[in-house]
Order: sequence, then structure tokens, then C-alpha cells
Amino acid sequence: MTNPFFSFIVKTSVLFIIAFALHLGALYLLNNALFKDYIVLSYVVNFVLVILVFGTLYLFRNKYKSQLGFLFLAGSVVKFAVFFIVFQPLFKQDDLISKLEFASFFVPYLTGLIIETISLSKWLNKLD
Repeated sequence: MTNPFFSFIVKTSVLFIIAFALHLGALYLLNNALFKDYIVLSYVVNFVLVILVFGTLYLFRNKYKSQLGFLFLAGSVVKFAVFFIVFQPLFKQDDLISKLEFASFFVPYLTGLIIETISLSKWLNKLD
């Protein structure tokens, strides 16, 4: 049996690469700049945060089994804090957050959230 954390890292890496490629493809088809709006930074930061949150949950799976849902929510709060600390000042340099800037953060955030939620749900069902 493989380690669930290692399996999660592999799946997350593949899905983030696919999401990034699709995101760049959509930008290309819409004739927008591909690497503008901190898109690479956003994907990397969101990927790292997803791995850290899931890794933390994996470490605490036995000791805090009944509180894992709250820890998951705390991880989401951390991700939003990173947005407000790191990305919002970058996006608001021109006093406007454009749709492309919003998408450059929200697409990888949503990708990570979906991956985390599905993986955590499957994983928690196996813990019982």
C-alpha cells in the first residue's frame, strides 16, 4: 500500500500541471499575455499551500482525528491570508483587480481546493 501523502503529492502535481496548461491555453486562445498577472507565482504558492495543508492534516491524523475538519478550515484561512498579504497588494498596484488578475489567483486556488476536498474526503472515509 502506498503512502497517502506521497500519492496526494503525485496526483496534485499532475492536476496542477494540467490546470496550468489549460489556463495558459485559454489565455492564448483569448489573445492575452500568457505569463502576466503573477500566474506562475500563484500556481506555485497555491500548490505549496495545498501540500502543506494536506501534509499537516496527515501528520495530525491520529492525534486530532475528530478535529481534522477544523484544521482543514484553518488551512483555508491561511490560504486567504496569503492572498491578502501577497497577492492583493500586487494586483492592486493600479487600484484595480482585473478579471485576468482574479483568475490568475482563483483558478489555482479552486483547483487546489477541489483536489484537497476530494482527496481528504476519500482519505477520511478510510480512517474509520
